[in-house]
Amino acid sequence: MRIGIIIGRIGDIDGVSLETIKWVEILRKMGHEIYVLTGVSTKRDVEGIHCTFLPQLSFSSPDNEWEQKRAFFYPDEDPDELLNHLNHASDIVAIQIFKWVMKNNIDIILPENSSALPCHLSMGIGIKKFVDHTGINTVCHDHDFYWERGDRYKTPHIEVENLMKEAFPLQISHVKHAVINTYSQDYLQRHYNIDSIVVPNVMDFRKSYGLIDDYNKDFRKDFGFDDDDILLLQVTRIVERKGIEVAIELIEKLEDKKVKLLITGTYADDERFGYYHKLVTLVKDRGLEDRIIFGHSLLHSIRMTKDGKKIYSLSDVYAHATACTYFSSYEGFGNAFVECVLAKKPIFVNNYRPVYWPEIGSKGFKTVMIEDNVLTDRAVNEIDKIIHDPKLCREISEYNFELGKLHFSYEVLKEKLMLYFH
Repeated sequence: MRIGIIIGRIGDIDGVSLETIKWVEILRKMGHEIYVLTGVSTKRDVEGIHCTFLPQLSFSSPDNEWEQKRAFFYPDEDPDELLNHLNHASDIVAIQIFKWVMKNNIDIILPENSSALPCHLSMGIGIKKFVDHTGINTVCHDHDFYWERGDRYKTPHIEVENLMKEAFPLQISHVKHAVINTYSQDYLQRHYNIDSIVVPNVMDFRKSYGLIDDYNKDFRKDFGFDDDDILLLQVTRIVERKGIEVAIELIEKLEDKKVKLLITGTYADDERFGYYHKLVTLVKDRGLEDRIIFGHSLLHSIRMTKDGKKIYSLSDVYAHATACTYFSSYEGFGNAFVECVLAKKPIFVNNYRPVYWPEIGSKGFKTVMIEDNVLTDRAVNEIDKIIHDPKLCREISEYNFELGKLHFSYEVLKEKLMLYFH
């Protein structure tokens, strides 16, 4: 079968990009041929797949940035100009998708969050127009939805709201949906009468991950860490719902000055830049500049060199970490959690509702879990004990690894994909 993936960006370290590559790996092993239509890729050759670039699909394209500002951030009183633009721009997207499908003889399309989250309105509306007019087989991989993002996608224009309700999620009778948690599954059924299957985020538990080797042996030196530093890791984008300020608070509460925090996200993740500056100010005000590092300049999804410097992958970061912080207030699933389990590192987590406990926590993982991002003395003491006891770290990590392999492995993903891609 020829499967066509439509995605705003691929090859990056965001959850949608990472999970898409995993689907690609499994689908190819199942014998399918994969084509990707994307706005941008951080790698020109993504895992050997057929990649076609359509700049209009990029989240940073001029069209999309203008649409987002006029729909959500700085709306005009009269939405007519925006509505006319969306109609015209989505027509262009639909036509380009049609040409791509015909050229590559694609059997089924797979929109990766493109028909779930309206972070690119003309792309989602264009997909709807294309599917409506052609009736092509479609499976939507829905990672998260606009109603889960607070006020981010609120608009004063009822016309824009109606467009979102029609295209996000895609509601056409023959279209199938895969979601990443049971909350979304229940919501789609209750509010849209859409049936879906739950496909969790997964990792390849057969591959070594997070190991020290010749390439990353200089990691600590390059980041300014000492060999005996106890390194905690915050592997998330810098957006407010990630609760990074709680990880900073944890560092302050841990009296051992050798405990350091590495934040992997970049300031570019923060759309309005307010949260990033808030974190930088917090670090400075608490006098933690020597214990908290923003490491994005030396990190990427893959190893490479830039300006003569080593650029490290996430696996390299995990190799040198003692444990991970994950104090999100909301996640669609928890890719970083499973990543940490794969890397065999203890994890300290907030019970982000409504997803963490039903999808992950209830499986029996050993963590230090806090509620409502409140760092109690008991939690801090427990964390302090774990990170200073290598034997306990190993015991927790090995236990969680075996549990992760059972619930979140590639074998689980293959079993799920066989339901939609025979």
